[in-house]
Amino acid sequence: MSRQIFQLKISLAGVRPPVWRRVLVPGGYTLDRLHRVVQHAMGWRDCHLHSFDIDGRQYGEPDPDGELALRDELDVRLDAVVGKGDRFRYTYDFGDWWEHDLVVEDVCTADPDERYPACVEGERACPPEDVGGPAGYAVLLAALADPGHAEHGMMREWAGPGFEPDLFAADRATTLLRRFC
Repeated sequence: MSRQIFQLKISLAGVRPPVWRRVLVPGGYTLDRLHRVVQHAMGWRDCHLHSFDIDGRQYGEPDPDGELALRDELDVRLDAVVGKGDRFRYTYDFGDWWEHDLVVEDVCTADPDERYPACVEGERACPPEDVGGPAGYAVLLAALADPGHAEHGMMREWAGPGFEPDLFAADRATTLLRRFC
């Protein structure tokens, strides 16, 4: 029996210039595994809560306190809830509120000579954790781009010398996906 591979485009909503990834994942992945794919492909560190919104239904880790009405993502396979052309949303960090738009660009048969998941394309680095959502990220980018900005030095130090907003390496993301997903 052939495995279906879903080609997903993951775009971070509300940021300019765009931050996005194109990934190939088995359709049999649970939404819990897809969560890990989004985390590693984008560059997040999985430090915060998350949820999927698919056709008005919310999926995620069940809340032991019952405050969030989420269906258990461990019980739901990707290929059972979406198909080619479908769009859905992934939200990460309910404080910073990072929304990701996901589009199923294609569904194809797995190539027996390839390993999955894989990140095949993308642009720009993921924002740093706890930067303050899209608005905070815009402030960070403005400060980093202008050495004369009043907060340039502080923001450079906070983001770290390794943070380069224009850089993204799909092969590094693929390595992480294969190691942790």
